Amino acid sequence: MNKADIEIKNLLDISKTDYYFLFKNLTYPFELIKVLKDRFREAVDKLDFSEYNRIKDGVYVHKSVTILKSVYLGKNIIIGKDADIRNSAFLRENVIIGNNCVVGNSCELKNTLMFNESKVPHFNYVGDSILGYRAHLGAGVILSNLKADKSKIVLKLDDGNIDTGLTKFGAIVSDNVEVGCNSVLNPGTIIGRNSNIYPLQSIRGVISSNIIYKSKDVIVNKENR
Repeated sequence: MNKADIEIKNLLDISKTDYYFLFKNLTYPFELIKVLKDRFREAVDKLDFSEYNRIKDGVYVHKSVTILKSVYLGKNIIIGKDADIRNSAFLRENVIIGNNCVVGNSCELKNTLMFNESKVPHFNYVGDSILGYRAHLGAGVILSNLKADKSKIVLKLDDGNIDTGLTKFGAIVSDNVEVGCNSVLNPGTIIGRNSNIYPLQSIRGVISSNIIYKSKDVIVNKENR
């Protein structure tokens, strides 16, 4: 994939999030990870407080959502309409969850935007990441966000490299992506739209749109099936 292929417009339909305005003046989706904390106040200012409750300082929950006692809510959290936040979810900080999303049992999220109808339903870790419209993580999928040597994350593309400037960057899981159970997306992974990842995979780098990733040696183009 080339640099143009990983621009926001080619990975994410920003009309599928109420927080599309957070992407203003950005070219690549990972740039939002860098500024999400700083732009959180702008997201709060756009909320309709006839529909949202401020349940504690910095935490805003749509009135349609029930928060169980076992759920941990840190700081800078927004939870959208009809979201399903399940037992023992751990929402640390700078997390925006869209409408009709699922955050499941014992899932941990940090510095993350979930587009509408995206789902992290079972034992997932999602750090410094973006999940596109109807993106779905299977049980046990981990979005690892920090390299072992703690160096900055560089994206390697066909037409050159991009230094993200980030030491913490999990993944961009684009619209309609399915990631199979117990897979690990290594730091700085980008998965293009409409792709499927088989279970138990260790994914690194930039993965094309419209493919079935069975293993690093077996990748099937959906259009050629």
